[in-house]
Amino acid sequence: MVTDSHSRVDSRLIAELREIAGADGVTSHASELKVYECDGWTIEKTAPDLLVRPRSTAEVSAILKLLHQRKLAFVPRGAGTGLSGGCLPLGAPVMICTSRMNRVLAVDLANRRIEVESGVVNLHVTNAVKAQGYFYAPDPSSQVACTIGGNIAENSGGPHTLKYGVTTNHVLGLEIVTAEGEILEVGGWTQDTP
Repeated sequence: MVTDSHSRVDSRLIAELREIAGADGVTSHASELKVYECDGWTIEKTAPDLLVRPRSTAEVSAILKLLHQRKLAFVPRGAGTGLSGGCLPLGAPVMICTSRMNRVLAVDLANRRIEVESGVVNLHVTNAVKAQGYFYAPDPSSQVACTIGGNIAENSGGPHTLKYGVTTNHVLGLEIVTAEGEILEVGGWTQDTP
């Protein structure tokens, strides 16, 4: 664990992260970071020293490789609508926000599957398939703002989950990036056999 995070976030790190995520993908100004100091439960507040907003899995991988090399802790964040403090940067100087990873990548209605990036808003999953009579069952009260990555991290639910199950009942596979920056795929398009 990093004990003196402020001395580790320097102009060189910021420049290197901007090379990866673009100038508009890295924020270090205290006034801009204030928005990220809490989640939906505003009692606890801790702003990160640095915010990085990647656009792709490849960028997340490059960012995490750099942070791992520098031995810097990080915390991921979706929309920050949770109530558990899961995205608060306690002891982590860098926050990685997935809000720009917001694309629906594939829709396979015949097999009732959809592939999305982690920053896709929950309700947008339903909107992508509702014209064909489908919906995404995990529907927390924050579904107009919360993201799929956050839903997976928190195993979100909602009224429909009483009948159809929580988030983990609807995820077949994940593309994940380890803390060292390695990209892994777990699961896939095929449902588990009973």
